[in-house]
Amino acid sequence: MRSSSFRRCAVPHNLTSPSQIPGIAWPALVTDLVSTLAAFLSALIIGSLLHYHKIVKNEWFGYPDEWFPSVSATIGDRYPERSIFQIFIAITSGPRFALVGLWYLLTRKPGHALPKFVAAMGLFRTFTCGGWTYITSTDDHDWHDILMIAYLVGTLPWTLGCIALSPPNTKAIKYRKYLATAFFGTLVPMVYFFLQHKIHRVPGAYTTYAFFEWSLILFDVAFDSVTALDFSTFEVVVKDVKGTTTGYASNVPSAVIEKEYDIPLLWTMDICARRPRALTEYNLFRKELPLGNVLSLRFTWTEAFDTAAEVYHGYVFWSVITSLGVAVWYFPLWHMGISGYEAFIMTTTSPFLLANKSIRSYLVNNQRLIHLLSLAGIAAYLVENPPIRLCIIGFGVFMSCLAWATTFYAESIHEVRLESKILALAVGLILSSTMKFAWWTNNPIWPIMHAANGGWNGTGLVLGVLAVLRYTRRAPLTSGQAPASPKGGSAILAAFGFAGLFFGLHSLLSDTSTMILWVWEGFPIRGPYSSTHGWCTVAAMSAGLIVSLYRHNLVTSWAAYAVGCAGAAVLTLYSHWLGFYGALTMATYLMSIAIPFISNAARQNPVITFGVGFLIYNFMVLFHVWVVAYAFVPGGPFLREHTDWIMISLMALIGCGVYDLHAQRAKADSKRPIVRRHSPSQYKKYHAAATALINILFLSATVRRVPSNDYTPYHPDEHLITAGIWTIHFSLDNDMWSSEYRMRDLIKELEIDVIGLLESDLQRIIMGNRDTTQFLAEDLGMYVDYGPGPNKHTWGAALLSKFPILNSTHHLLPSPVGELAPAIHATLDVYGRLVDVFVFHSGQEEDVEDRRLQSEYLSKLMGSTDRPAFLLSYLVTKPLKGNYNKHVSDVSGMHDVDPSDWDRWCEYILFKGLQRVGYARVSRSTITDTELQVAKFVVPETEAKSAELEAMDAEARNRRTTEAEVPPGWRFPAMFRGDGVRGHRYHVFDEPRYYN
Repeated sequence: MRSSSFRRCAVPHNLTSPSQIPGIAWPALVTDLVSTLAAFLSALIIGSLLHYHKIVKNEWFGYPDEWFPSVSATIGDRYPERSIFQIFIAITSGPRFALVGLWYLLTRKPGHALPKFVAAMGLFRTFTCGGWTYITSTDDHDWHDILMIAYLVGTLPWTLGCIALSPPNTKAIKYRKYLATAFFGTLVPMVYFFLQHKIHRVPGAYTTYAFFEWSLILFDVAFDSVTALDFSTFEVVVKDVKGTTTGYASNVPSAVIEKEYDIPLLWTMDICARRPRALTEYNLFRKELPLGNVLSLRFTWTEAFDTAAEVYHGYVFWSVITSLGVAVWYFPLWHMGISGYEAFIMTTTSPFLLANKSIRSYLVNNQRLIHLLSLAGIAAYLVENPPIRLCIIGFGVFMSCLAWATTFYAESIHEVRLESKILALAVGLILSSTMKFAWWTNNPIWPIMHAANGGWNGTGLVLGVLAVLRYTRRAPLTSGQAPASPKGGSAILAAFGFAGLFFGLHSLLSDTSTMILWVWEGFPIRGPYSSTHGWCTVAAMSAGLIVSLYRHNLVTSWAAYAVGCAGAAVLTLYSHWLGFYGALTMATYLMSIAIPFISNAARQNPVITFGVGFLIYNFMVLFHVWVVAYAFVPGGPFLREHTDWIMISLMALIGCGVYDLHAQRAKADSKRPIVRRHSPSQYKKYHAAATALINILFLSATVRRVPSNDYTPYHPDEHLITAGIWTIHFSLDNDMWSSEYRMRDLIKELEIDVIGLLESDLQRIIMGNRDTTQFLAEDLGMYVDYGPGPNKHTWGAALLSKFPILNSTHHLLPSPVGELAPAIHATLDVYGRLVDVFVFHSGQEEDVEDRRLQSEYLSKLMGSTDRPAFLLSYLVTKPLKGNYNKHVSDVSGMHDVDPSDWDRWCEYILFKGLQRVGYARVSRSTITDTELQVAKFVVPETEAKSAELEAMDAEARNRRTTEAEVPPGWRFPAMFRGDGVRGHRYHVFDEPRYYN
């Protein structure tokens, strides 16, 4: 009776070359390769022959716009190709598991955890592959996508692990490197074309996506097939373990061979025992050659945990410091001016404490304590009272800046440890931007978040404590004496450079949608889109950081600085794709100078470089706010609308930092040739791997955020538009919590099809670099126009619509004295008719001339269209008086939604060419400081019907009726009657008004 148990095989090494030995894994590899290709190709061929037009058709287009099927459509939609595919995939499973097991046997070493981890990832990939191939998109679309994404995420550690563990086989390593690059390089255009299809509905995009998807399959299979080159020393042998056969059996005990040759013996299957010497000889072959490893990554769990802790702690730092502005901003909003709480922005200047020798020595020797205290910025969410919460956040920022400045100073005498800490901060910023993207521009551990609005504060705090304990486990390297400045260096110039760098990172790169919205100009889309192209910003940041690791002198050259200045200019002056190319240049440049600038600051007097640096950064933050808040702050008119001055100042500060680095280099060159000492690169590769993993997570979040495309209005059968206007108070409710979830619930329950949002531009440091419209649009299934971007110096006006936005134009109305008044003029496709909508926020009450000029401008703008239209606005006027009569006039052609509503002051809805059937005012609860006004319109089917409605006199147009006399589909939800729900109810009138 024959058996195939496991045992150790060994023989004396007397073979001439390992390449002469046949391989044990060839049958498994051949079966795997043939079965996999047969599975996919048979499904493709049979599907194309039997159901071609069906499998190339997708949710938007069919043949001839789409002419090549995707993998999912090919393998999951039709019989018999689906069944044939699954049969071959079942055959593949055995060789696939064998491949993972044999690779583990080949690469395992005593005391090394990486082979086990890679084997676990191989098993994980195999199971998830079975998941997305047997649970097709037709069976369960969500689980199919989840398992597919899990498979792709698991492929990253499997691929990198296989390369790291590769035996010294030059050919195999080269092929693995090429195929891995091709695999991950294919992911980027594949995701891009998928989003072009899914979001933008581009004809033919899905066909292009399909080619990349099929290429991914081929690269994946080819990568695993390269293993055949490493398994050439294995041989399949059948042997009777009792020795009763005539086959070869070695009588030499394994222990003797181990002692004689002093080599570890590999575990293999007993069926290979006829030529067991092959394994021993191969082991010797590996031992004699240098490591042929592309990555040269000596993986240990200790270093992996160190890197994870450092990166997460860097993420915590950015989470704490970016939350301060949002918390401070809450108070001037309610005071409508300077509140006094703005002084908390000065908490970043805590590194001035390092000026005292005793304090500096204590801080250096107690870094764990101050890093733990910095977590107060996350724990602040536990306090509901806004002023106290702000105080705790301010304390957290104070300790964070002090802790990191102390750490940089303490590590400044050791190049490797210092650079590792700086990398933690830089990669932490990339992780912060990724987390904000996954949470629709909110950070899940901000103190304005909690469980009710999607926060993960408790989890973030626990992980933060663990990260600090790991991050601070090594003793400091300096005693606390302030270092002397490098020869030729200037601490104040280094402080300028640090301030410019830190302000640039915070203002432009703390959210991936910030610079995209700088270049946004409305529909049709002519540039990047936040949910589609956010990864481009993260990729540029990652590229800049990686280049900096290996080309230090290049990124600090004057040529690189000139490129950075050009990028800043293009971003500031241009829109659409051209402006975004400038944005990507800025992202790359800012990240590339992070390591040299912070390293330079750490090696000089930290009181000046970090204390003064953060002080200058604070002035830049105020400058950043003053350009738009000029109507409420001292000296505001001088800085009004000067984003260009901000960018010039930013690049000038960075130029000071570059000059200081060159001055040091020139001083050193004048004495002796300087040779840069290359530090061990192990930590660089761990942080580079962490950056790559974060990029994969970002792409996964991009796929997760693909909208459902459920843009169906609530009452299509009645040809009804429910329109609303709401001033959302920068998405902070009365208790200083982020209010997106509560806003979403009210908009959905009121069945609003089109809504204008005012005070909606949050893309500044003081507002957290957020974008409420992304969450609302994707969750509610609406198209969105952000309105004038953050570089247009307004408080924001946005439009969300269940109906396609065919065109939108942004306007900045005349404002010679007060704040700029933004407006959006958009054309919607409403049940086959073109309908115009205007969203407008006028100037303040004090600026009488501004409001007069704005009223005249808007009146002419509304009168410029003869299509049905409605206005959703904030007018700052009393009904029937003053500028009201410019908005409701023969020039504009607009009518008031309810002239009898005497209680309005700010929000107004006007219309023309539409049949108004309902109007309601809904209380805000504690979401904001302004109610939500809603109107219902029926869209006439013809222009003649619109003209007939316009010909009606005012008395007939404004005739009221009861709710019982209007169809059920026209009625407002009954849930808001009486006391309503969650503090929302019909008020002023106590009930909606209806019109006949």
